[in-house]
Amino acid sequence: MDALRFEKWEGTGNDFVVIDDREGHWSGIHPEFVKRLCDRHFGIGSDGLILVQAPRVEGTAYHMAFFNPDASSSFCGNGSRCAYAAWSAWTGERGTVRFTAIDGEHEGGWSDGLVRIAMRPVVAPERIDEGVLLLDTGSPHLIVEVPDPSLVDLVPEARKWRYNERFAKAGVNVNFTALRDGVVHMRTYERGVEDETLSCGTGVTAAALSYLGRSTDQEGVAVKAPGGELRVEARASADGGFEHVFLSGPVRRVFTGEWEGVR
Repeated sequence: MDALRFEKWEGTGNDFVVIDDREGHWSGIHPEFVKRLCDRHFGIGSDGLILVQAPRVEGTAYHMAFFNPDASSSFCGNGSRCAYAAWSAWTGERGTVRFTAIDGEHEGGWSDGLVRIAMRPVVAPERIDEGVLLLDTGSPHLIVEVPDPSLVDLVPEARKWRYNERFAKAGVNVNFTALRDGVVHMRTYERGVEDETLSCGTGVTAAALSYLGRSTDQEGVAVKAPGGELRVEARASADGGFEHVFLSGPVRRVFTGEWEGVR
């Protein structure tokens, strides 16, 4: 069996195994293989697996297939930024292009040394409780406002929401946020990972939108996660949701390698 050639990329501490699958060799990847590959003890270790595949829609440059460490599929904001950067490195193209993911079409490009991607429009947040909002930014996110996210006992507190009666079956990501000096500070518990991650692109977007929805004169805000800082831009739509949503931040190729595992 051929060894798996891969690249390891990270975006503000959110790390991914990225595979060039434009020839379609790995499209039938087995869930147990995904789990083992993402395992930090017996595999390569990552917050998710990305297959950069041949385009599925005319006019797009590629398709991004994303798998969480439990082998479930979803859209991933930081993952899509890393996928674009990897595709850009392989092809030498640095312009803005369209690509597809599980939730439809997006666009990605370089902007002042950062990767900037367009997110899907977001419907109006749902108020779950006092200081708790639910937004879907390609993946469902609870935004829980707290005085200081750094003081939250994150995993047990997040799991009270993640596994409650409403969210236990489908799962939900849980973000603890606070606004200080015009910057949103946050920490995230990700479903599929079932633990804290250093950053989450869709969570950062949700946290930023929860703030921008209360501001009448801002279309952008910086968000500080434990893994680094990102920026979200958006415009309020007439129905209380958001459109023209963009997520920008740094990316880095950490290393390349080969792995011999069970497919």
